[in-house]
Amino acid sequence: MNSTTDELPRIVRTRAEMQALANQWKQAGETAGFVPTMGALHEGHLSLVDIARENADRVVVSIFVNPTQFAPGEDFDTYPRREAEDIAKLAGGRADAVYLPSVTEMYPDGSVTNVRVESLSDLLDGIYRPHFFYGVSTVVARLFLHVQPDLAVFGEKDYQQLQIIRRMVRDLGFPLRIIGGATRRDADGLAQSSRNLYLSAGERRTAGAVFAALHRASVRLANGALPSEVLAEAEAHLKASGFGKVDYVTLVAPDTLQALPDRPLPEGSVARLLAAAWLGRTRLIDNISVTR
Repeated sequence: MNSTTDELPRIVRTRAEMQALANQWKQAGETAGFVPTMGALHEGHLSLVDIARENADRVVVSIFVNPTQFAPGEDFDTYPRREAEDIAKLAGGRADAVYLPSVTEMYPDGSVTNVRVESLSDLLDGIYRPHFFYGVSTVVARLFLHVQPDLAVFGEKDYQQLQIIRRMVRDLGFPLRIIGGATRRDADGLAQSSRNLYLSAGERRTAGAVFAALHRASVRLANGALPSEVLAEAEAHLKASGFGKVDYVTLVAPDTLQALPDRPLPEGSVARLLAAAWLGRTRLIDNISVTR
């Protein structure tokens, strides 16, 4: 690390400056790790930054609330923005640079080029937020071009997003490695997320039911239970716990995200269990691996 314990990371706001810094590191023979975020950093984000630090000489964290992944009526305007606090959390050598581009820096006037990862983007969350992953893949592709990292770290908490980025990198031949970071959880199992800030005190006490339902389901599936019965029980548990609407609880193949047939998992197989449900006005997502 090249920072003192109290030194703030370098603040970069333009593509030109970011690319110049990336080139400087490459010329020095240094590798760069990258963690893209929308800010409101929590321990889950910071765990990804630490993974980048362990695997690269330099670390860049971007903070950009991406308008193209929000539909009209969603929470773009109210999404938490805490730039100064976020930068402070990245001090002391945790990150070498924080990339804070403007909307016009990311999407120049007249920009009409987008990236679409078909199929994977239209499942699960893509059914309920059909715009979302096309906005994600577009902005991440642009960020990769700006930052030019050797590796990038994405959280497994957003599992569908992680798989979409992996496919995009493979299909388009981006010269970087994608690392998945394990989900960080609170004591009751709730996956850490910036949107958890929206939960009221009462809702927060209920929110751990998502992980509880998935954990019980994973144990039953690992013991050979029928998926349809397990998934129905998990959904019923969420509704009984106080969730107003359950978008899905499903069991899928880890790479393709395709729903698995309704039969006990074969011995030695690995699957992914995912859920999305509404608690008040907040939509929570989570997932865990299942091994038979």
